[in-house]
Amino acid sequence: MTKDQKNEVIELLKEKFAQYNNFYITDTESLTVEQVSKLRRTCFNKQVEMKVAKNTLIRKALESLDAEKYAGVYDSLHNVTALLFSENPKEPALIISSFRKESNGEKPVLKAAFINGDIYAGDNNLKALTQIKTKNELIGEVIGLLQSPAKRVLAALLHHHEKQAETSASAE
Repeated sequence: MTKDQKNEVIELLKEKFAQYNNFYITDTESLTVEQVSKLRRTCFNKQVEMKVAKNTLIRKALESLDAEKYAGVYDSLHNVTALLFSENPKEPALIISSFRKESNGEKPVLKAAFINGDIYAGDNNLKALTQIKTKNELIGEVIGLLQSPAKRVLAALLHHHEKQAETSASAE
């Protein structure tokens, strides 16, 4: 790779890191070409961008954006690295999990995930990440919580109102 090519890759990566709040660092080392293609297709279908790049270039891109913010990620940059960029914080975890189930394998390995500023290092975080709540799910839960007491209050008021109407009707 020439210096210019390397700089191109770094610029492209910087754009992606700046664009997405969530990215996963995975190790796809012993996957076959066919498996990697399948993983790419799955990612594409789920609006997850997959980029394979050299660790040194990934590190340079992160350092030039915000060396401190991404400091916890650098230890994960070894072996073969595929980055999964996603708007949805748990989609890459779901993709990795189902991919492993289908292939009965341990790959891709989750080296780290960067979710809205938090770093989850290590493959043992995969299960927790598949259960992470997306912003929309959290909003839905809050709305549900807000609605339920209101429904009970309304039901109680209606019931009370009906009772009053019955009482005044029987008094006449």
